[in-house]
Amino acid sequence: MSENILHPILEDTRDAVLSDEEYAALPTLAGAEPGLLAEAIAQVLDSRRGRDVKVMYVEDKTEIAEYFVLCTGNSSTHVKSLMGEVEHKIALRGVEPHHVEGRDNSAWIIADYSHVLVHVFSREAREFYNLDKLYGDGSSPKTADGAPDQSDK
Repeated sequence: MSENILHPILEDTRDAVLSDEEYAALPTLAGAEPGLLAEAIAQVLDSRRGRDVKVMYVEDKTEIAEYFVLCTGNSSTHVKSLMGEVEHKIALRGVEPHHVEGRDNSAWIIADYSHVLVHVFSREAREFYNLDKLYGDGSSPKTADGAPDQSDK
């Protein structure tokens, strides 16, 4: 995760999980820049042991979103619980998804947060659809203020 747009919730989200009360006390994400929302979602997924969590800047490749957040779950139950945790924790910070699709199939669940689409896959679905390759590198992500990220250059 890029530190320049990441709210410093925890140094390593795998070391501890914030309680609902602690999470709700963090600054609201309502009206936040899409990059900050994407990073907060990635932190939630990482804290719940999502695998291969990736934030991808895709605005130059598609009109449907600025960012994709990709994650792989270990089982169908894990895929469902990961997305449930994202919905719950992000709602505590003031943002609800516009729509969630795929809750019934448990291989690929997508949540639409307007400028951020969250994709939680089973391992097989992630390999098959391969969004990492389809929307992969080619553009530099933006910082929270909307400027291109120059930290790696």
